[in-house]
Amino acid sequence: MSEVQEKVHKVYLGGKWIETGEEIHVKNPATGETFASVAAVNRDQVRDAFTAAQASYPAWRGLTAKERGTLLLRIADEVHKRADEIARIITMENGKPLAQSKGEMAMTEDHLRWFAEEGRRAYGRLIPHQVQGKRNMVVRTPIGVVGAIAPWNFPLVLAVRKAAPALAAGCPVVLKPSSQTPLSTLAFAECVEAAGLPGGVFQVVVGSARMIAEEFLTNSICRKITFTGSTEVGRELIRGAAQSIKPLSLELGGLAPLLVFDDCNLDQAVEQTLIAKFRNTGQSCIAANRIYVQRSIHDEFLKRFVAGTQKLKTGPGLEPGVDVGPLINQQGLDAALAQVEEAVHGGAKVLCGGKRMAGLKGYFLEPTVIDGVTEASLCMREETFAPVAPFTTFATEDEAIELANASDYGLSAYAMTRDIGRIFRLAERIEAGTIGINDGAPTTSQSPFGGVKQSGWGRELGSEGLDAFLETKHVSLGGI
Repeated sequence: MSEVQEKVHKVYLGGKWIETGEEIHVKNPATGETFASVAAVNRDQVRDAFTAAQASYPAWRGLTAKERGTLLLRIADEVHKRADEIARIITMENGKPLAQSKGEMAMTEDHLRWFAEEGRRAYGRLIPHQVQGKRNMVVRTPIGVVGAIAPWNFPLVLAVRKAAPALAAGCPVVLKPSSQTPLSTLAFAECVEAAGLPGGVFQVVVGSARMIAEEFLTNSICRKITFTGSTEVGRELIRGAAQSIKPLSLELGGLAPLLVFDDCNLDQAVEQTLIAKFRNTGQSCIAANRIYVQRSIHDEFLKRFVAGTQKLKTGPGLEPGVDVGPLINQQGLDAALAQVEEAVHGGAKVLCGGKRMAGLKGYFLEPTVIDGVTEASLCMREETFAPVAPFTTFATEDEAIELANASDYGLSAYAMTRDIGRIFRLAERIEAGTIGINDGAPTTSQSPFGGVKQSGWGRELGSEGLDAFLETKHVSLGGI
């Protein structure tokens, strides 16, 4: 992808770059202006992509795990070579600060290298027999062609978080990126092509989310769907998958609590809370959404946190030193402002921010801190997806855990404490798939990621991320 601004970017189907006759437009959130267009597929082309994927399946699964891993490592090498270029593409289509886009590229490469090796550890096992003359063993085999749906907030790393383990397991992938951020995925497809993967093993379809999802759900070639997005859309996928009992991996919405205890290291707690809240402009499923501070340190913590927030530089992501970029679109900006207004009407006080950034053309919101927020406020009940930090207090550990768990969501949670006993109690009692203790950025390639309750089904990353694309078979051998 030599020039992001070329007229219409082609999609990658069956090992070829295809013009479709239809297109979607990609806007830069920092300006609100269209800067690129991408070919959009129709239903027949999605169906053809699955046919091509199925044709590639026998040869791809027939490779050894080491051979597939070698190809994934080649993709990682291509991603590494083009990291700066693709990071700029991410910033242009998503808006996040360039430094954070470079971080996304580093994590993308790490995911590829992790699963390139983890594919070699898809172990079966021999089971001690109970009947003379019989033996029992377990084998792991690829589930088949996978339909993957990635979101706009981490447009490349969350796509690769699905594609890398599926490919490592021996499964061809048909990937749908968000129509708001398809360019980084197409650049990744160029890396796949340059690495020499056979045509049909990895393909990209861009277009109507509903139409593509319907084909994923109804096409019998598609043996599994893996999705990151809203809980509302997750429910629709569950309903659609019920007809054919199609397995799903779902990473859905979050409403992450962050608990600050009075025994924490205040400087470290402020630093990590700023990361957990404002990284990716607050547009993260694992962003700290509800912040609870123990009463005895509330005033001091808030003073330091507000000071840290006011030091954050907000602006277009390609400008040097920017910490907070624009929201993805006008709808996101309006929703964030509505949450702030509703909280204030409920008695909360804005300590800083709370308004659209003056003098900037795109969808910018001042980094915002509001205190005294009630549990009934929208920002404590709905995912914020913006640089808005709502605060309230708690008295005891038990109360903090009760507040943390008082949600239908459970993707992630955070706690700032130095009490080792408390750390174990929180780990056991907080209802979330990931818990960051004194850590505002806990995700790593080698550790499982996913939610409980209405935050989803299944796990990505770690050894569990590979398991998601493998079938487990019992083989009983007689006549031994």
